Amino acid sequence: MIVVDVPQHGWKVMKLLVLIIALLVPAAVSAQTSYAGMQSRHIKALSEQQIDDLQAGRGMGLALAAELNGYPGPSHVLELADKLGLNQEQRSKVQEMFSEMKAETTPIGSKLIEKEADLDQQFASRTITAETLALAIAAIATTQGELRQAHLKYHLRTAVLLDQAQLARYAELRGYTSSDAARRHHHHR
Repeated sequence: MIVVDVPQHGWKVMKLLVLIIALLVPAAVSAQTSYAGMQSRHIKALSEQQIDDLQAGRGMGLALAAELNGYPGPSHVLELADKLGLNQEQRSKVQEMFSEMKAETTPIGSKLIEKEADLDQQFASRTITAETLALAIAAIATTQGELRQAHLKYHLRTAVLLDQAQLARYAELRGYTSSDAARRHHHHR
């Protein structure tokens, strides 16, 4: 049996190293496997939920700049129509805009899925080059921009239909006002 005489500060250093290793090893393993399971996706860059949302013309957070700055979208306004006190003309116009938005964004979403599938296929077949990569990414970026613009413009159009009281009520109902957040926090105590 070998006995090693380690000075007291040596034990502290060794304990610290063991602690560091214990903390880093799980993080390293997690980093290596964070994409595990995604390799079986049909289109690697898109989840099934994202594909469903794109095919259905849903916003997917693309209009947050508008939504969180007081420009509600037609979908949520329709959901809250009664609580917002929309009159029949407002309801009709918002419903019409919602239908127009779906008709416009659904084909763009399908186009984005096609562009992502093309990029994925180029990598899968190992036919991608620097040039085709640049073209594919430019096409995807352009399509994403078209989709975002389509969603955002309907937020602009919807906000114009509502009066200030309805806009304030919308923000309250969606939990965007500080008084509403404070009220929710108070109820959870």
